[in-house]
Amino acid sequence: MFDVGLGEMAVLVVLALVIFGDKLPQVAGQAGRMLRQFREMANSAKADLQEGLGPEFKDFDLNDLNPKTFVRKHLFEDDDTYHDPSRLFDDEPSYATATASLDPSEKPPFDNEAT
Repeated sequence: MFDVGLGEMAVLVVLALVIFGDKLPQVAGQAGRMLRQFREMANSAKADLQEGLGPEFKDFDLNDLNPKTFVRKHLFEDDDTYHDPSRLFDDEPSYATATASLDPSEKPPFDNEAT
């Protein structure tokens, strides 16, 4: 996650020992409690959101809102609703394929209701 190697971790541990000294166990305990409280608050907010959305969104996952997850889900996963691009215009209306042409003196049809 933070891409910290073994050497950097050792430097951080030595630095923590120098800065905090004998209070390091207390600081570590406070940091652990703070992280636990943040996790509980996040889980509580997630539960409140799911409760507020109602039963229609019981399968709603906040991770789906992450742009990377959204793109991966909708572009890279198999989709059962595949549409063949070559058949995109199979349902063309009849006027799209009409081949009738008008004489030079003939006026094109006009529909008053269409304008």
